[in-house]
Amino acid sequence: MRPLFEAMHRDAVTHGDVIAVRDDQGVLSRRDFLGRVESLAHVLKGHPRVIGLFAPNGRDWAIAQLAGALAGKIVVPLPTFFSEAQLGHIARDAAIETILATQATWPRVLRSGLPSLIIEAQSMELGAFDLIEGFGQVIYTSGSTGRPKGVRHESGQIAWSAQALAEAIGASARDVYLSVLPLPLLLETICALFVPQLVGALTHFDTAVAEAVGRGSASGLAQAFETQRPTTSVLVPQLLKAWVGELASTNRTAPTSLRFVAVGGAPVATQLAETARSYGIPVHEGYGLSECCSVVAVNRTDARRPGTAGRPLTGLSVTIEDGEIVVDGPALTDGYLNQGQAERPWRTGDLGAIDADGFLSVHGRKDSLIVTAYGRNISPEWVETMLLADLRIALCAVFGHGEAHLTAVLIPSQSAAPWFAEASRADVLGLIAECCAEAPAYAVPQDFILLSQADAVRDHLLTANGRFVRSRLPTLVAAKSPAASVL
Repeated sequence: MRPLFEAMHRDAVTHGDVIAVRDDQGVLSRRDFLGRVESLAHVLKGHPRVIGLFAPNGRDWAIAQLAGALAGKIVVPLPTFFSEAQLGHIARDAAIETILATQATWPRVLRSGLPSLIIEAQSMELGAFDLIEGFGQVIYTSGSTGRPKGVRHESGQIAWSAQALAEAIGASARDVYLSVLPLPLLLETICALFVPQLVGALTHFDTAVAEAVGRGSASGLAQAFETQRPTTSVLVPQLLKAWVGELASTNRTAPTSLRFVAVGGAPVATQLAETARSYGIPVHEGYGLSECCSVVAVNRTDARRPGTAGRPLTGLSVTIEDGEIVVDGPALTDGYLNQGQAERPWRTGDLGAIDADGFLSVHGRKDSLIVTAYGRNISPEWVETMLLADLRIALCAVFGHGEAHLTAVLIPSQSAAPWFAEASRADVLGLIAECCAEAPAYAVPQDFILLSQADAVRDHLLTANGRFVRSRLPTLVAAKSPAASVL
């Protein structure tokens, strides 16, 4: 973390009046922002090492995150959209001893009974910053099975990844980053906070949009980008699709200020990416996972290959062993919390390939492979990517292990909800067949279930970054007859 704080201190001294961060509550200059970080870090020195961070996206979250890093704490982000049971599990599992909260989240912290501290840092006069070594982050990832697991990054992975990513995307002080993903996602923490502060860029936190995204809503993106006119941002495919849909419905294009929009967290359909680019969104697909500090590969401005996740970050070793993506290098996790040290290299569990020019393609999860009753092996991600190319489908999942045919779980996009409400069973099956026209007949779903996004969130069918929790599908949809809409 030392290079980061050296850069922040240098910018605060030489360009102290330049805006560092802003949200709906106002702006903070570089001098004032760093002063508040140092002030809170001074307070945190007297608190236990493991601290929870429970706040909405915004300046307070950014101050608390960096103060924890400066004070050498282990920071555990707590998503505001998690249930009381989820928050309680994480607090116990990570042995959180103090929770940093805002006035908005304070009531929920009080109910937890844990010691807490409201983020009310006042700016202090800058001096030689006092960095305490030992910063780490524990990120909880639900994965596809079981209870959330804590992924430990306590050996400089975040600082290394921020530097490597800044170089890969050509980040500079001229950038304006728009943050619309919840900050407890490690990818957003790195891209919205660590990278901009490293290079002296500005970050705008759209608190309302990020909170809505955490609750499963994906609207208002076109207006947010038009209002803030950023140069960079990071999205998941679901949000990219929602943004494209909003632009298409109003016959608009994205702001010309944009130069780089990274999209990851799930496979990006090539057709969707190219459609987005036709609306002026400079999409650059990437790939990563929490265990590798969120970013393994990304398409660059001067080296983009549609349909791939780009080339690995410089300094990471990415190989394919028996079809599986294997990663080694400085970004690898220290291991899962309470489960010992991680083995190296890291076997990701993802299937993929690397072409002759070094571009990585991701084909799906090894453990999600479907074997039908007829012995056909099908990667559900392959089918899902074809379905997600249609703007009418916001999210989807395919299952059918041991069954005679596949069933698709579909969440309509907001703009397409009226179409699905009026569509017959034959209409929806026709849409599915059209999307999967390039697939063999055995890989085309023959049944479907319609879900609203609100119901999917309520039933805990989705992870924080919008992926279906596959292990929940068979039991949670068993009571719903195929083709029965619950919109």
